[in-house]
Amino acid sequence: MLNTAVKAARRAGAIINRASLELERVQVSRKSGNDFVTEIDRACESAIIEVLAQAYPDHCFLGEESGYTNARGEVIESPCAANTRNLWIIDPLDGTTNFIHGLPIYAVSIGLMQEGKLTQGVVYDPSRDELFMASKGKGAYLNDRRLRVSRQDRVEESMLGTGFPFRPDDDFELYSAMLKKFSSRLASIRRPGAAAIDLAYVAAGRFDGFFEMGLMPWDAAAGALLVTEAGGYVGNFQGNEDFLFSENLIAATPKVFAQMVSLLSPFQLHPPRKAPGLKPAD
Repeated sequence: MLNTAVKAARRAGAIINRASLELERVQVSRKSGNDFVTEIDRACESAIIEVLAQAYPDHCFLGEESGYTNARGEVIESPCAANTRNLWIIDPLDGTTNFIHGLPIYAVSIGLMQEGKLTQGVVYDPSRDELFMASKGKGAYLNDRRLRVSRQDRVEESMLGTGFPFRPDDDFELYSAMLKKFSSRLASIRRPGAAAIDLAYVAAGRFDGFFEMGLMPWDAAAGALLVTEAGGYVGNFQGNEDFLFSENLIAATPKVFAQMVSLLSPFQLHPPRKAPGLKPAD
């Protein structure tokens, strides 16, 4: 399954790389506010699902652009009632705003959830040809190199990644209070603009941790598995494992994770934005 996901990610990456050479020709539209989508997002999602559906015709898909569908491309009206024992969770181009501005920080993200557990994850950065991948119980890799999270054990000495609020309905005041609490404790904070990249960088030890509010499942599914397979922890702001559908996420080295939970647990996104109705299986 991992090899098929890699094939799908590379096919999408080829589409992105071709389009990056002629950005002025890319058609861009707004979903809402500062949330953009391009024809490349849609083309990549179609290409990914085509590869996966051909290999696994009984699987289902959750794509950022197409929502819940089956392998025939039919929209699943009630995802909770669908056959989601095998659900591919896809962000075809995470970091669209970076992409349309020519900033080469974006990625293809493909995760597989089986019976409520993340089992496969691929994050592909086509601009650098960096392929991050993981299978449950088999470790995380960057190309052919085994990944481990950093050895950092103090949040005060950590470099963290984060994502700033950018949608009109995001809680800017809550985030400002959260950032103020963090800024006096940390060595550094960075905001690359693509959660899949952030999580891959935690797995690779480039970041010591990452936190963000308002994430959707396709933002985090593949990257979260990378982090856990690289020896890190992932959870919501309370430290619990239902992060994928809570919209609040922390990923870090084990000791930094505990310290981040202590700092972030008072902050919650209330009410959640329009999160998908599917919940992980018990």
